[in-house]
Amino acid sequence: MQESRARAASDPEAAVRVLIVDDHDMFAESLQLALSAERDLTVVGTAANLAQARALVVSTTPDVILLDHRLPDGLGVDSIGELRALRPSVSVVVLTAEAEGAMLVAATEAGCAGFILKTSPLEQLVTAVRTAAAGEIMVSPDLLGRLLSRLQQQHERPGHALTAREREILELIAEGLTNAAIAARLFISVNTVRNHVQSLLAKLDAHSKLEALSVAIREGLIEPPGATQA
Repeated sequence: MQESRARAASDPEAAVRVLIVDDHDMFAESLQLALSAERDLTVVGTAANLAQARALVVSTTPDVILLDHRLPDGLGVDSIGELRALRPSVSVVVLTAEAEGAMLVAATEAGCAGFILKTSPLEQLVTAVRTAAAGEIMVSPDLLGRLLSRLQQQHERPGHALTAREREILELIAEGLTNAAIAARLFISVNTVRNHVQSLLAKLDAHSKLEALSVAIREGLIEPPGATQA
């Protein structure tokens, strides 16, 4: 991370570009100040509603969107697909005051990169941006357990030809492990893990790790550890 911060400091174009979508002015301003203080992050805009968000996604080309769930002109989760269609490479992290099971599932299936409670410390929100930008899952352990349990209840049918290694990596993703942690657990390189993850995303027709988990659990491809007790 120090390397990425140094690179961003010397090359502003390398900084992670963040769009904040939230209609609570004080919260949005506090978040903007916290993110702007980081050399490897830059806030490219703030939107108070979905209409502004759609326009800013096109004009500011963000890498990460911090998206409030409840906005004046609709639910943030319902707009994830549209926002990602405007910029397919963007990672969306949902900001929520309450982690409702149905919302977690809907956001996951729409391709969001993670969730974070609005009551979380600003430091965790900053970490959420970096985590999402790196292509990792940004979900607290308690929310991840709740999400996996809900997905397991929606089990439908088996399918997809995954290798044993791909299933193993999916199970480790379900534990909340990053690519680096998975590599250490399996004694393989991070690059090899990334290749397996990309293969998983392609086979499951998913755009993020969370969406891949959604498909895998819904179709009974893996049994998430501890999900039934969440």
